[in-house]
Amino acid sequence: MIQIEEKLFIVTKACEDKKGFDITVINVSKLTTIADYFVIVSGNSSTQVMSIADEIEDKLLEAGYPEVKKEGYESGRWILLDLNDVIVHVFHKDEREYYNLERLWADTEGKIKKEE
Repeated sequence: MIQIEEKLFIVTKACEDKKGFDITVINVSKLTTIADYFVIVSGNSSTQVMSIADEIEDKLLEAGYPEVKKEGYESGRWILLDLNDVIVHVFHKDEREYYNLERLWADTEGKIKKEE
């Protein structure tokens, strides 16, 4: 199993490679037991959202991560990738604005926003 720092690097790099934007990494380890980190990224279309999710999954498999659990792939509007200690939210930009997960987790320490 790959280390969490390496996993975060692979995920954010895959997002960048597929032109995902507004990439945010949030440390939620002190607030919930469901994961240590959330990664939130946006795409401009359903096709791009699906492409970002596919790239993340492909790169993790190449690195030896065994399985990625995913939800919402069929719609391409909000895809959730469960990597156990990291949860990745790949949003269509409209859905991200509507749900505004960053606001829900605003009190977290360790929020890192990567520039586009």
